[in-house]
Amino acid sequence: MRFNGSSTWRKPLRTDKPKSILLIKLSAIGDVVHSLPLLEVLRKNFPEARIDWLVEEEASQIIEGHRDLDRMILSRRKSWQKRLLMPGQKVIVLREIRQFLHDLRSTSYDLVIDLQGLFKSGMLTGLSRGRRKIGFTGGGKEGSYLFLTEKPYFFDYSKHALDRYLTVAEDLDCSVESWKGDIPIRPSDRQAVEHLLREHSLDREVLVAINPVAKWNTKLWEEERFALLADRLQKELSCKVIFTGSKEDQPLNARIIESMETMPLDLTGRTGLKELAYLYSKCRFVISTDTGPMHIAAAVGTPVVALFGPTAPWRTGPYGKVHRVIREEIPCSPCFKKKCFDLICMRGISVDRVFESAKEFLA
Repeated sequence: MRFNGSSTWRKPLRTDKPKSILLIKLSAIGDVVHSLPLLEVLRKNFPEARIDWLVEEEASQIIEGHRDLDRMILSRRKSWQKRLLMPGQKVIVLREIRQFLHDLRSTSYDLVIDLQGLFKSGMLTGLSRGRRKIGFTGGGKEGSYLFLTEKPYFFDYSKHALDRYLTVAEDLDCSVESWKGDIPIRPSDRQAVEHLLREHSLDREVLVAINPVAKWNTKLWEEERFALLADRLQKELSCKVIFTGSKEDQPLNARIIESMETMPLDLTGRTGLKELAYLYSKCRFVISTDTGPMHIAAAVGTPVVALFGPTAPWRTGPYGKVHRVIREEIPCSPCFKKKCFDLICMRGISVDRVFESAKEFLA
């Protein structure tokens, strides 16, 4: 159904297969991971089509070098915003933005798919050159639907995000029965991780990863509990705990490790996203808050013990039946709030509950 500017929609022709497709999924890491099955399905159903992906810098490593992708168009939006205020950077940044827009508009696509459903992705959808422009809208609050040529898909929050994205493929008459959602891992990523493990004599140990940090403060579990949990894992289950996270996570992870009685391996800030994916594939299981690395672990097939509080695991939990989600069944959860004064949803999760769930994976 095509938008013609007068609040009416015309049903498009579905008979012709697209010869060129642009996927727009800018961020975040978990959302990009959830979009990988759609990329695979589109490639299987349209094997001759050119498929490009517009993504922001933070999550770009997830799709870089993907076998089903012809081109990655990189937006450095956050970097540009910071550098525009730096002395001597304005002209350079404006030149980079001009080149980015040239790259975006260099191809005329048969189909542009906005998976983000936000105003920022809608603007880029509008700037792209596409015969058909389809996508999601979160109730119209962001106005992304204004940039589409067809009636938007509304977010069905009863479905997992991964399944929601696959509804686009179903609407395009694609078969969605077979997909893996693989993260492309290079030989150099494997070698780097194997070197790290050999360096610490861990290449033959039972490995468990803990990723304690999330972007929302309301998603965080108490640091003391992570320390107690990690000590119990190493003492009682004879496994080696590895702490992971970004460089920004180093202070928090350092405080956890400092309060521990046993010594884990701290790889915080020492792995890229592809290296992290391979590291997780070497672990027996991963314990994580609701954050991007949790989805990376699920994507590589490693069981996850996921700690959920203000968010809904049926929407954005680790995808698959093998995982364990731990949350408090309280009336106010999920609230989707980034600020809270009591955090009872996360404080209600005990060390014993997480430990017992973790123990199942080592049975």
